[in-house]
Amino acid sequence: MRALGGGERTGPSPVDRRKKGSKHHVLTDGQGVPLAAATTAANVNEVTQLRRLVEAIPPVRGKPGRPRRRPDRLYGDRGYDSEPERRWLRRRGIEPFLARRGTEHGSGLGVYRWVVERTLSWLHAKRKLRVRTDRRTDIHQAFLSLACSLICLIFL
Repeated sequence: MRALGGGERTGPSPVDRRKKGSKHHVLTDGQGVPLAAATTAANVNEVTQLRRLVEAIPPVRGKPGRPRRRPDRLYGDRGYDSEPERRWLRRRGIEPFLARRGTEHGSGLGVYRWVVERTLSWLHAKRKLRVRTDRRTDIHQAFLSLACSLICLIFL
């Protein structure tokens, strides 16, 4: 996503001739319902956002007892692979299924990861998120939260 004229949380894109842009990070459940979403500059490594996303998961209500605040398993692509992050997830009781860096493609995680890719596609169907025109990050983050809420409403 290109931020016209720049703004907060924008950085040179590594794939789009170093134009300023931003990146969306989304953590979903098994059906594609967004649980946490964040916006960063295009040149920020994904691994730096893993803890932020996991800690941003809201309590999931519905069953009797204490609301759940963490998933059993976490699937992710190579951008989120890091041994310290794997250890951190295990300490929290989350089993990490992250594609390893430096290995050939075809790890089999695509069977699960397509759900997140579909959710990102739904988010980017909104032009305001696909092409970033807002310079202020709080406004862009508000639109991201609104789009996530609309996806949740569709699932209800």
